[in-house]
This record gives sequence, structure tokens and C-alpha cells, in this order.
Amino acid sequence: MSEVVTAGGPSAAGGATEDADGVASGGFASLREQLTGAAEAFAGSRGDLGGILTGLVDDVDRALREPLEIFPVCHHSPASALAMVRRLRQKQPSVIYLELCEDFQPLLTELRNCTLPVALQAFASELHGHPQDWAPLSVVAPITAASAEYQAISYALETPGVELVLVDRSTDHVFQWLPREPRTGGAEPATDEAESATDEAGLHGDAVGLEIGDLRPGFAELEEHLLHHGKVRHWSEWWDQYVEQPLVGADYDTYRQVMVLIGSLFRRLRPSDAEKLDRDEDRERFMWTRMREHLARTGIDRGRALYVCGAFHAASRVEEFGSDAPVTEFTISDRTPTKWLYGLIPSSHSAIEAQFGLAPGSVSIAAATWKKAVTKAGVKPFALTGQRGTSAGRAAAPAPGPAGSGRRAAGAGAGAGAGAGAAMLPATPSVPVDRLSGFLSQPPQLDDRDEAELLGWCVDIVRLARKNGYLSSTADAIAVFETSILLAGMRGRARPTPYDFQDAAVTCIEKDGVPGRRDVRRLCEILLGGDRIGSVGYDALPPLARDVYDRLKPLGLDLESRTIQRALLDLAGRPDLAPASRLLWRLRYLLPADAVRPIMGERRLGETASLQESWDLAIGRYQRSLIELGYEGVAIEQVLEQRLRQSVRATDATAATALAAVEDAILYLDSPTFVAELGARAVELLEAERTVDDAPAVLRRIRRLLAHYRATEPELPAWCEQFVTVGYAHYCTLLPTAFIDEQTGVRQVAAMLGFLFSLESLALTLGCDRAQLELAVQQSHPEVPAKLALVWAAGTQLGTVTRVELRARCDDLLDNPLVLPAFPQYLSGFVQALEPVPSLAPFVVEVLSKAFARLPDPVLLPWLPSLITTLREQAGELVPTLVREAGRTFPGTLPALDAFVPPWEAASAPAAAPAAAVPAGPIADLLTTHPAATDAIATLLGVEAVWSESGDAGSSPEVAALLTAHPAAATALAALLPV
Repeated sequence: MSEVVTAGGPSAAGGATEDADGVASGGFASLREQLTGAAEAFAGSRGDLGGILTGLVDDVDRALREPLEIFPVCHHSPASALAMVRRLRQKQPSVIYLELCEDFQPLLTELRNCTLPVALQAFASELHGHPQDWAPLSVVAPITAASAEYQAISYALETPGVELVLVDRSTDHVFQWLPREPRTGGAEPATDEAESATDEAGLHGDAVGLEIGDLRPGFAELEEHLLHHGKVRHWSEWWDQYVEQPLVGADYDTYRQVMVLIGSLFRRLRPSDAEKLDRDEDRERFMWTRMREHLARTGIDRGRALYVCGAFHAASRVEEFGSDAPVTEFTISDRTPTKWLYGLIPSSHSAIEAQFGLAPGSVSIAAATWKKAVTKAGVKPFALTGQRGTSAGRAAAPAPGPAGSGRRAAGAGAGAGAGAGAAMLPATPSVPVDRLSGFLSQPPQLDDRDEAELLGWCVDIVRLARKNGYLSSTADAIAVFETSILLAGMRGRARPTPYDFQDAAVTCIEKDGVPGRRDVRRLCEILLGGDRIGSVGYDALPPLARDVYDRLKPLGLDLESRTIQRALLDLAGRPDLAPASRLLWRLRYLLPADAVRPIMGERRLGETASLQESWDLAIGRYQRSLIELGYEGVAIEQVLEQRLRQSVRATDATAATALAAVEDAILYLDSPTFVAELGARAVELLEAERTVDDAPAVLRRIRRLLAHYRATEPELPAWCEQFVTVGYAHYCTLLPTAFIDEQTGVRQVAAMLGFLFSLESLALTLGCDRAQLELAVQQSHPEVPAKLALVWAAGTQLGTVTRVELRARCDDLLDNPLVLPAFPQYLSGFVQALEPVPSLAPFVVEVLSKAFARLPDPVLLPWLPSLITTLREQAGELVPTLVREAGRTFPGTLPALDAFVPPWEAASAPAAAPAAAVPAGPIADLLTTHPAATDAIATLLGVEAVWSESGDAGSSPEVAALLTAHPAAATALAALLPV
């Protein structure tokens, strides 16, 4: 590496001076003159163009002259990571200031227990000082091995005496500084190239992403210009071609100046009114304020510190820039009372690409470039001791000595001239040496073609394509090789890049269709690096996740594996697996559906537990969801209880949701007290409801709960009894309004009647008054045909409408041609009435049969589609009941159908002979003395009550003949009775 150049302020000894025109002179004076001359030649005067060009140089000069060395980086950049390794081994700083949320500091040591990539996460569900509709809040900061920030973290944690200080704003300030508008979640809107075909792109969920060094043009015109003239498809390819590859082998001074120049370019060409720019400047003020506070508190020499930040922030022009900056009016606001929870979650290359708008496969290509660059440069990267997935190694540098002491830089990659002077930094910085002029004026250094590497790619992609169903051959490998070279030449590159190879493979191998799940582009991404997926180790998991792993250990499965594993539970032979079974059912309720999926076995109210169960477990694949459960409690049971309690206390909670919570509590929690609490809340919600939209769900759930308690408990719980009495009075009160309300559907009204009629006996025993129901039905006067049919059906149940009257009304409807178009609505109401009045099924079959028998074809055929549509939409779940009743009514064979006489026609035929006299006896005397009960039953059945004269058995010859022919029954009865 060339001579180390440190930076200082403009007023430092040996710094730049100003000429008569006020233009700073010094190391970049020549470059300024060249750029000013170019601007005059191009635009005719210095003007805005000259100001921008010289401003870029001023930003570089200012950053390099800062006594606190600024290390500009780009997020997940192999060039930045390689430069970081070289600089750390050479400079051996004792303090590293890192652009990362300051409250993430305690999480860094947990990286030892993880497999990269992972993401640092802050999570908050209960908000104080932030809009409630933003909840829950989540912030993630991904960490990969091929990143400068990971190298800095590893060096600081593995080198004794080195202090790592996170100086970026806290996660609470991230949301404090956001506009007060409803948050839709996620980071900046991703471009189309960020769409990933894999499920791993959602590992970060809707969290806000933080990255160090977001270098991208601030407006679309500039990016489009760069992509067009760079002959590339997307920004990730442009960055790799024109920044990464040239800087991978550059010396530190060149790397540093070029990165600041790029950051300044994108900063100056960003729209001045950009809202995000204001937040970026506030971040810069925050970071410089924190660094000055730390320097003043510790008294550390600035020459022994390193400030790692994005290249965009390195070119900052805020007043607070610099360790010697004067005090300004900027103050750091206090954090809100929001309680933040911190942890590590798994990440992946595709998740990073999707969240930050990178091209699919770009992070994987960067990781492959990092490995190749490390091997080529012969440097040893830093890694945390004991970390999985990386070669364990400590920092090779010795512990930093006291301030001002000399140390010799160690490590491969450091030049011979960077030895002992690396740690002996002068008190006043020297003038920066211009590296930009040579870098910008000379043509790009084109790498020689690595034919062995390209041939290996071509052979491997053909083999991988054949495994995935493509009919590829050796000829395709040759075609891909030649096409890659051709594309690289057309784009001005001597060495084909992974992007050239990818385009060539798609052109030569992909045919009309994709035979498998993966297309050729995805296969190239797998070949060039694949979607590396990280995991969080056991020791870094929250207590809840560790408890889950411990309790599922008897299953004998590797729960950290990302594959789907089959768990077989023989609960009859191994009762010790019962706790694991209960835990799996709770996880099934809390985790995504595919994380814990039952194959055999079920858990429902009124059913006994299965003796054998089979599960498909993918807990390792959904580790992020399990970790986030740990933010809500320390045990699965606690989280489940909180979830259920929150569901019934939510602002949109209804009685139906409360009853659903009661069912879940019975199934998954062994806590009658908690069930009683949820049941009491269900009663409160039912009393407060002013609509009956959830009446069908309420009826279905309360029936199921009552059946469960009657089968398992000696008596009903108090909340169940209260729910029935409150519901009876509540629905009676709302019934007249529901019948005439256009917004209330027929199904809801039928469910109300079903609640009232099916639970009437229980409600009456608990003290309810039946007169309230009768008055409610009498006060109901609907105009909609379907609801009118419901009122008639309710009248038959209450005894105010006989079957004879109901049959006559339906016959009148069928005889009235003006009513026929609306008859399907009447029929739909009768079908819905099967819910409250199940005994009405034979009558509905009768009405439907009469309609098909009486209506002429010109009326019947147009009427059929409306009938079918009405039944399917409004009474789909009740049609099977109707079909079963029709099956019992009509004969099952064709010959029997020819002689079939419908029951309703047979009942209407005239009687053949008068009824015989009833034999005298105590029963006959009782009925004739008190005929009211018998008359009422006859009225309900639609039969005319005609009483016969009493007589002896001999007056009925049929009865006498029956007793004579079969005397055994009479003889047995006489033996039982004391006659």
C-alpha cells in the first residue's frame, strides 16, 4: 500500500491555503483547475457545472483533512470490506465509530452464536409517542461476512483494548424523524429488479431496513443515464462494473478518495427538496455530536480513531461536520417511553436484495467476489471466534498501546512503506495527496480473461440445468462460453462478468418454457453463490425460543435445520410425549401455517385427544417468527394468553371473536379462570353490540360451547348462563328492527331466530320471559320476501300460524303471476328458516315440488337460474338438509315414482269413512274432560279437531279383530298390570 495520508482541518499547519480568488490550493489544486477548464470548455463559463465539479473536489478535500479519519463504505461491498481489512491491520485503531443504531450495541457480541447473514432487530408492539396505527414497529440491520461493518465489528470484539462505539441515531429516533403519516411498512419502495422468486425474500417481514452506505442516484434521470451509457441492465451491475472491480485492487488512498467523490456526486445531484436528504443530514449531525461527546469524555487521540460511515455521509456539508466543529443549535431529542426489544433474526441474500431494492443475485455475486478478492490479495479477513459458517480467527494485530506509542502494522496486504509509521500519526495532518487525477484520467484497467473460471461456469450451468429438467448438452456449454465473450466485448469489457455469463446462459439454454421450479437466471444465481441463509444460534435466542427447543427435544429432531422434518408421536405408547404434543398445537396456533403442520391428529371441542399424531415441522425455516414471539413473553403459554386477551380487548372485537377466543383457550390452555374471563368479556361485547352481523357465528359457537360443557362438566359455567339470558333479551329487542333493516341480511335474521328458538328452553329455565319473544315476532313487519317467509316460519314455531294457513299462503303465491318472479326469495327465506325451525323441512320440499309441478315451462325455465343462484348464495349450508328430506320423501326407484302420490296430496284426499268410536277408559275420559291440550296439538299439526263418541272395545270391529289375531301383546300387558 502506498503512503498513508491523514487528514486535517483547513486551518491546520501544513494545510491548504487560499489564493487571491478565494480558491483553496493544496493537494487538489491541479484537479480543480482541470475541472474548471473542462466546465468552461463545455458550458462556456464556470457556472453551475463548474461549481458542481469543483464542489466534488472540495468535499473530498474536506473529508480527507478531518483529523478523525473517515472511512467511507458502501453496503455489502467487497471493495469496502477488503479496504477495511487492510486499513485495520495497518492503522490498528483503538476506537472505531460505526454508523449503526446506538442501541444495537449490546447485540454485537451475540453475533458469535450465529451463522451469517443475520440481522440485528429492534421490535416494539406497545407504542408511546408514535402513531398507534404504526404498530408494531420493527427495524433490522443486516450483517453479512462480505461487509466492511462486519470486519470492523470482528476486529473490535476480537482485539483487546479496542472500543467499538455505535454513533447513529437510535431506533426510536428512526421513527421520531419519519413523517407523521400512516406507515405502510418496509423500507424505500423496491424496484422491479428486487422481486425475488424465493420465499426467503420475506425473512425481514415489513421491518424498516438500515444499511451503511446507501449509494444510489437520488433521481431517476441520473440512474437511467448511467445505465444507458454503461451498457448495463440495472444499478447493481453498474456498481459492480465501474466501482467494485476497479477499487478491489486499488490502494487505500485511492479507494477513500473515489468513494467520497461518488458520495459527493450523488449528494449534490439529489433534489434539494428531497425529504430523505433532511433526515440524512439530521443523522450526520447526530453522529458527529455523539463522536465529539465520546472524544471529550474519554480524551482519546483522534489520530487513533476511525469513523466508519457511508460514503454519502462522508461528503457531509452540515455545520456539525468535524471533530473541531463549533457548538450549534442542534440538540438530540429524548427517546419516547416506547419499550424496545432487541434480538437477532435470520437473514438471507435475497431478503437483503428485496428490502433494499437490489437486483436479484447481486449480494450473492458480491459474496463470491469477496472470496475471490481475499484469495487473490492474500489478506486474512477478521472473524469472530467460534462463529459458525466462518473460519474462526482472532485479529492478528496486537493490542493497541497507550496514546502516542509506536506500533508496527501487521497483516498481509500492508505495504512495506506502511510499517511503524502507521500508529505514529502526526499531531497535525499533512496535505492530502491527489489520487483522483490519475484514477479519473487513466483508462480502466481491464482484467485479463480468466478462461478457466468461465469454462467452469459454463460446464456447471449445463450440469445444473440438466438436473432441473433442461435438455442441455456440451454444445450449450460451448455456446454459453462464446456468447459470454461476445457480450462482454459488445459492452466494452475484456473479461466477462457474472452478469454477462448470466445473460449468455439465458440466451443459449432457456427454451420456450421452464420445465421445473427454477429458470436459468435463478440457476445462475445458485451457481455463482446461491442464496446464503443465516441462522441464530441457541445461545443467542430469546428465552421463549430456547424453551421451545428444550421442550421439543424428546422428539429427537434437529429443529435448527431448514428442511421439513416428520415427527411421529405415539401418545399411547409414550405418554411422555404428551407435553410436546400440547406445545406443537400451541405453536400451530401462533406460528405461520407451514411452520408446524399436523398430518394426522386433530384437536376440536367435543373430541378426545388423538392417540397418534404426525407432524411436519419447519421451525428452522421460520426461526424469525419464533424469535419475534420471544419479544412478547418468556413462554409460549404466556404469549398465547396475551394474544387471546388482546383479541377480545381490541377496539373491533365482537362477541363472535370473544367466543372464538374462548374455544381456543379451552383447546390450548388449561386455565378455567382465564376461560371465565374471556367468557365474561363475550357477555359484555354482546350487550354492547348494536348490529347482528355476527349472529350466525355467535349461534354456531355458543351451540358448540354448550354441547362441550354439557358433555364434560356437571353444570354450565356462570358466564354461559349469563350469555344465554343476555343474548335472549338482546336478540328479542333487535328482532323487529332487523326484519325491516335493509342492511341486515336474511341469514343474520335466521341466526337470531335460531338462537332464540334453539336456546329457548335453557333461557326460560334461567328466568327469561317467552312473552318477549312472542311480542318481538308480532312487531316484525318486513317487506322483503325472504324475511316475510321467515316471519311466517317463526309464527308456525310459536303457534300463531298453522301449517294449513302456511300452505294456503304459499298456494296463493304460486297462483299469482305477479308474485312468481319473487318466489325464489320466498323459498330462500323458507330454506333459511330450517335453522330456527328444523321441522319445516318437509314443508319446504312440498312447496318446491308444487312449484315444479304447477308452473308452466315458459315461467319455470327463466325462473330456475334465479332459484339456483339464490339458494347457493343465501342458503348454501342448508341445502343439504333440504336434499336429505327430499330423499326421504320421494321414492328411490323409477317404477315406484310412477305410482307415487305425494304426502301433501294424500293428506288432502277426502276421508273414506267416519272415525270409529273410542273405547271407554280412564285415558279417554281424561282427554274428553280436558280437550284443550289435544285441540292445541291438532291446531299446530293443521288437523281439524273432531271428537268421537266414547264406546266399548266391541264397537270397533277392527280393534277387536287385531286383538284376536295377535293376543300375545294384550296377554303380556295384562300380566304386568294388576288387573
